[in-house]
Amino acid sequence: MDFLDFEKPIIELERRIEELKILASKEDSSVELDDEIEKLNLKCNKLTNNIFSDLSEWQIAQLSRHPKRPKALNVINAISDNFQELHGDRMFADDAAIVSGLATIKNVSVLFIAQQKGDNTNDKIFRNYGMPKPEGYRKALRMMKLAEKFCIPIITIIDTPGAFPGIGAEERGQSEAIARNLFTLASLRTPVINLVIGEGGSGGALAIGMGDSLIMMQYSIYSVISPEACSSILWRNQEQTNAAAEAMGLSSKSLLKLGLVDKIIEEPLGGFHKDPEKTYEEIAKQVTQTINYLKTIEIDDLLNKRRVKYKEIGDFKEI
Repeated sequence: MDFLDFEKPIIELERRIEELKILASKEDSSVELDDEIEKLNLKCNKLTNNIFSDLSEWQIAQLSRHPKRPKALNVINAISDNFQELHGDRMFADDAAIVSGLATIKNVSVLFIAQQKGDNTNDKIFRNYGMPKPEGYRKALRMMKLAEKFCIPIITIIDTPGAFPGIGAEERGQSEAIARNLFTLASLRTPVINLVIGEGGSGGALAIGMGDSLIMMQYSIYSVISPEACSSILWRNQEQTNAAAEAMGLSSKSLLKLGLVDKIIEEPLGGFHKDPEKTYEEIAKQVTQTINYLKTIEIDDLLNKRRVKYKEIGDFKEI
């Protein structure tokens, strides 16, 4: 199914419009049908506006996982030139859930570290549904060190349900690999931009999600746990997923209020997949502006700002 439950009324109207367009192309009475099509288009736009102007946290979480939503490689290929993928952790294997490599954006060299979910069934299996294993995070670590050596800005693209929870991954040191990445990112001597394009799940996302600037897509999420898992733990079932999502406040809008997000990139009405080309342009613009700004800051000052930023997270005052 290529649509979400709350999108069903919109999809039904869109299908009716398409049917009338096909009928109009065959019938002589196309003028009358054009009027009907226009009325349905207005109704569809109004309905879409009403639905998307008041999305719940859970609906935004669903939208962040939309089957048609562009994936990390789509973004990389759209906003950059000359992408050259680099493989392997030089220790165990090449994890396909983590994609990394060098590219240029508007003639500025960058290094991408991204989580790739996969586009079709076979690709999703190959990419392990975007759930990295320890070798994926160690590949990311190798790329971080490479970027630091040549003073190349890093762009991490986050889109994962979380780190892979398999026995083999635990045996090979999943938690150590994540912790090592966080330790390294805290003092990495090159600008780091984190871009959440879909689902930012748990430590699996955080392992490449620490940096100088956190940019989120409008309908992306970032959370310590999925709403379904939260509901299962607190209520012993998944029937309270909506309540769990609301309590967690995992949307970009909620996180901006907490000061955790630096920028939000607005999406077309209906989501990223409705007009990806326009959204790619905005992503490239925001990323380029952020890189240019970060490169004006002395590296020691940048590291100090990074440390202060993360030390302030969690600070609060009781009134």
